[in-house]
Amino acid sequence: MFKPILYTSPFPNLDLVSESLWTYVFQTTRHDPNLPAFIEAKTGRVLSRADLRDLSLEFAHGIRTRLPQGNRLFRGDTAMIFSPNSLAWPIALLGLVAGGVRSTLANSTFTPTELAYQYNNSRARVLFSHPDLIPIVFAMFRHINVSEDEARRRVVVLDFGGNGVEIARKVGALTLDDILGHGALLEEEKFPASQANETQLLCYSSGTTGKPKGVETTHRNLTSVLPIFKAIQAPLLPRRDVVLGVLPYFHIYGAVLLILYPLFCGFPVVIMPKFDPEQFCQAIERYRVTAVFVVPPIILLLVHHPATNKYNLHSLKLLTSGAAPLGAGVVDLAVKKFKSVGATVVINQAYGLTETSPTIHALPAVDYLRKVGSVGILLPNLEARVVASDDDDIIDASPGQPGELWVRGPIVMKGYLNNPDATANSITLDGWFKTGDVVVRDGEGYYKIVDRKKELIKYKGFQVPPAELESTLLQHPEIVDAAVIGIDDPEQATELPRAYVVHNAGTSNAPKSFPKDVQLWIEGRVAKHKFLRGGVVIIDAIPKSASGKILRRELRERAKSELQSNTVSKTKL
Repeated sequence: MFKPILYTSPFPNLDLVSESLWTYVFQTTRHDPNLPAFIEAKTGRVLSRADLRDLSLEFAHGIRTRLPQGNRLFRGDTAMIFSPNSLAWPIALLGLVAGGVRSTLANSTFTPTELAYQYNNSRARVLFSHPDLIPIVFAMFRHINVSEDEARRRVVVLDFGGNGVEIARKVGALTLDDILGHGALLEEEKFPASQANETQLLCYSSGTTGKPKGVETTHRNLTSVLPIFKAIQAPLLPRRDVVLGVLPYFHIYGAVLLILYPLFCGFPVVIMPKFDPEQFCQAIERYRVTAVFVVPPIILLLVHHPATNKYNLHSLKLLTSGAAPLGAGVVDLAVKKFKSVGATVVINQAYGLTETSPTIHALPAVDYLRKVGSVGILLPNLEARVVASDDDDIIDASPGQPGELWVRGPIVMKGYLNNPDATANSITLDGWFKTGDVVVRDGEGYYKIVDRKKELIKYKGFQVPPAELESTLLQHPEIVDAAVIGIDDPEQATELPRAYVVHNAGTSNAPKSFPKDVQLWIEGRVAKHKFLRGGVVIIDAIPKSASGKILRRELRERAKSELQSNTVSKTKL
């Protein structure tokens, strides 16, 4: 009888808990309540752990009592957060957790149409929006035929000490100040034992077909990933380390590793609303930042940006990269660059997916050069398989050979929201989640990502689903067929979405300006990370199989030839 090849972590399993995430980070994890939790980079304003604890309980009370009748939030409801990073983010996120309310986190660059899809699909009842995004929010409600009066009742302007009150008064919505300061819950909603399997986060992940799917991340998923990641990650300690938080909180990477993980470990996070090289380096100097969670394009940009020579970066000790593969060449360049400005920096990798809460692997700091290019070792309490084929019978890859990574353990999502078919296609009956990433595991138990079975494009850590872009392109009146692939851009250390389109007048009769026109046309219809930065190419026909499936491999090979021969130039916007 066939016996599967199972891999485990070289680290021992930990005793994990099943309880509320709020209980876990504030009650179970003991840290001095006076320690700073979050610092606003621009102003230096500080939220202590005690401040955040109290404000989150006030928030939980306010969403039950201060929102309009019919829109108040209680256990099991869902609310959306739509905002760039700010001090208000941890208050809202932890406040919703304390109140037992699910949070769906929306990309702050979404268009009204994209926002409407997630709002409806997640069944959110109330939307907490940054002041600058209020026009998008009201346009979204108009798009789904919600009256302006009802929209006002569903919106809270999410601002903490800024211009939110003025904007809220103009549109007739509540503010965070209207929610806070009117009492507090005596205790958080409890999720003991089996109740910890209730959903807490609903981030959205895109597959290769259909629309993005809501990933149901539970309390237990989150209380599990925090300690098992800490077991391998370089230690970050209270009163010693300061982390710079630049990755977006609406991404599970940012929400878990830059809100929850710091609360669990007790170190503060300096919050930046977005990445800017000058402000990034300035914040490192000002707050004596010791560690940063980043994505590869940020590392590569810092290698070449003059701001690294302008500010004192001596305090920086650790860069942890995730969301996309980090090549050995980029690590080498970055280590040399930081050394040249007086900073001795370890640059390691972690790996995971939205569906795995997110982290599966991490590269120990001691191995960052010896195992450069590897995503590290499997976290404790997890099992892995490297599957060569699952078409008919499941065949595990021989040691050292490539195969799709499957993982099982307490960090695997509950499933895709209201999508049992997609869940069944991703998680086997015995609990294995199919990551879609092809890996090689070496003899020491270190994993390297070598390919993707899925055809999802990753632009600077953000997911770009080809099928969604193709669907949008087919709405163009002159496009009769379309396919989208990712092309590698070594200069930016990322993939760029490239479209191949069939023009209704034929390749030879299409206007010369058409590729550029399409790039500009799509910018008004999708979020910025989905822009066709890899260019648009007009072809006679999209290659497809007999069943009608797009043969993306053929297009990828074509793209390689085009780039090598310089017959098509990449457009960088």
